[in-house]
Amino acid sequence: MMRALLHAIGFLTRVPVPASAFGDARAQSRSLVWYPWVGALLGALLCALAWALQSAPPLLAAALLLLAWVLLTGALHLDGLADSADAWIGGMGATPEARRERTLDIMKDPRSGPAGVVALVLALLLKFAALASLPAPAWWALLLAPTLARATLTLAFLSTPYVRSGGLGSGLVAVPRAAAIASLLVAAAACALAGWRGGLAVVVALSLFALWRRACMRRLQGMTGDTCGALAEMVEAAVLVSLALSH
Repeated sequence: MMRALLHAIGFLTRVPVPASAFGDARAQSRSLVWYPWVGALLGALLCALAWALQSAPPLLAAALLLLAWVLLTGALHLDGLADSADAWIGGMGATPEARRERTLDIMKDPRSGPAGVVALVLALLLKFAALASLPAPAWWALLLAPTLARATLTLAFLSTPYVRSGGLGSGLVAVPRAAAIASLLVAAAACALAGWRGGLAVVVALSLFALWRRACMRRLQGMTGDTCGALAEMVEAAVLVSLALSH
């Protein structure tokens, strides 16, 4: 299990881990169990930075927090958001099958089109505005957003077909279901420690997951690594915004 945890940390963040963590296929599939807890680790690191920035001007603190957030994750999910935005708008066709194939083809294109750029700008703008609006140091928001975003990734692999053979997520489909479900339940219970904020964040995350899963099933009959990345980014932004608005 330790190797699976290290694999999850190494894949989802830029925190250094031993290279041996990536040579085990079983560890890769079991790493999905640890996704919510890697999100919690990311949140803890952001909380430490927020504590150090308590006396900084709110706008500057928000910008530095967002910069650290992107650097810690290597913009992994932002790339998926951009690809998904380009593919969803450009993946039109006369038939459902044509739309599906064109959408998948566009997602493989490494270039970003106008829709992808706009999606990135809007997502980062929403996160920045929410972080600047929350009272410093915003512990719960910084913990809940990354934790729930990565919990929805585990939920996605448990409940949705993976349609890209050989993709980054193809090694995760054999996740041990019982362990993954237990991890999600524990993560949900941990969110309860945040009181009504935790309940609101869970409802927002699950609602967005349900809507995005429905869209992916209609267009692709499943999900890809890019759509999972888009899901994580949308959940993070939505949780931050909902907590900022409810403050």
